[in-house]
Amino acid sequence: MLETAIADYHAALQDEAIARATWEALTVGQRECNLFFGERPLATVMRPRFLTRPQYDLLRRGVGLVVAALQRLGDALLADPALRARIALTPQEEALLVRDPGYPYHSAHSRMDTFLTLDGASLRFVEYNGESPAAIAYEDVLAELFLSLPAMQQFTRTYAVTPLPARQRLLDTLLDAWAHSGGSGSPRIAIVDWSGLPTHSEFMLFQRYFYDHGIEAVICTPDDLAYRDGRLIATRFQAVEPTAAPAFPIDLVYKRVLTSELLTHYGATALDHPLVRAYADGAICMVNSFRAKLLHKKAIFALLTDESLHDLFTPDERAAIHAHVPWTRLVRPGMTTYHGAAIDLLTFAHAERERLVLKPNDEYGGKGVVIGWETSPDEWARALAEALRTPSIVQERVTIAYEEYPAMVDGAVQIGRRLVDSDPFVFGGEVHGCLCRLSTVTLLNVTAGGGSTTPVFLVERGSEP
Repeated sequence: MLETAIADYHAALQDEAIARATWEALTVGQRECNLFFGERPLATVMRPRFLTRPQYDLLRRGVGLVVAALQRLGDALLADPALRARIALTPQEEALLVRDPGYPYHSAHSRMDTFLTLDGASLRFVEYNGESPAAIAYEDVLAELFLSLPAMQQFTRTYAVTPLPARQRLLDTLLDAWAHSGGSGSPRIAIVDWSGLPTHSEFMLFQRYFYDHGIEAVICTPDDLAYRDGRLIATRFQAVEPTAAPAFPIDLVYKRVLTSELLTHYGATALDHPLVRAYADGAICMVNSFRAKLLHKKAIFALLTDESLHDLFTPDERAAIHAHVPWTRLVRPGMTTYHGAAIDLLTFAHAERERLVLKPNDEYGGKGVVIGWETSPDEWARALAEALRTPSIVQERVTIAYEEYPAMVDGAVQIGRRLVDSDPFVFGGEVHGCLCRLSTVTLLNVTAGGGSTTPVFLVERGSEP
């Protein structure tokens, strides 16, 4: 059914009038809704990602079980310094773990980056964004736009499509964390990250969404924060409506700035930063908290796939890890296991370049990723040497998903093959919504310039959505 549905959608675009109207509506709509990543429009294709309900159920169950295992693993990491050493936290990151954030999840909201093949036969996870997952608002607004496109209107005469909105789940998560931490009423929210980022347009979408739900919210940078008389305030900020107020008192921080960047930027004085001090004193609720770093490190997959730790997990969680999480290890000299067999890690990594990927332990946006099967032996050897100096992981190659997508090129519709990932958003332990990124190159990351995005819909034939 899914292949037929995709073919039927593409068939609608064979009508030149529908194709041109769809492209024009997509172009104008993204401009009007500010759906841009920096200077680039988010969507460059004219079809959304379609999933069947069984595919979405597979995503929800698999991701849900692995995230439950991650929560359990996070508890073990907090209790055991020796185990924590295996994810290569810095001394400053260790210091930030002391305070309980006031709510139960190490990562209150997160995103699992996966590849789900068109036939649903393979679902493999490649990264867990446990700290500051982007694109929730982007996906919601893109979905609203796609529902209005002429090609989609034609398609929905035959098929029922169901969007997967997640903005409300994010807001509910923030408010639940606020209530758990002892807050009452509506919190005053600050969306905190650096200025000039390509994701600033998403901050604005969230700010407007919060405002429309009766919640005051501003956008500011870490440099704009001050901690005075036990209160965190923004001394400079972007508000929905113009205001002459000299400062904005903050109850809840929707933290988009990465902990690693905050610590690197302020260096030796980072632990005395107003945000850190307010958090340590319990003067604010912050989502996600600094404890999210426990699960955000890419080496967390090395612990999930370490057979010696499997007693931490339930039988269902172990089965999900085995089915969906690729073998991963922190790069360091010595012996380890590969699917139960003893190996020397560095000897194995040098010999098995064609089936491995190297990733920095704490980077994002595809920075520093080295794809073994696209790299020469000499380049791979140099990358492994660098991985010994900077905490990095080596991970087994997974089955990559591909689909055909239509785009307007030089005034004509062209349907081309693209890599496609499926990245469900997780709130607490439940999946709601999904990011989809597309690319013509193996490094599938919008930040790295390797792709675009498209909204995700459930699709059924001949039934109500």
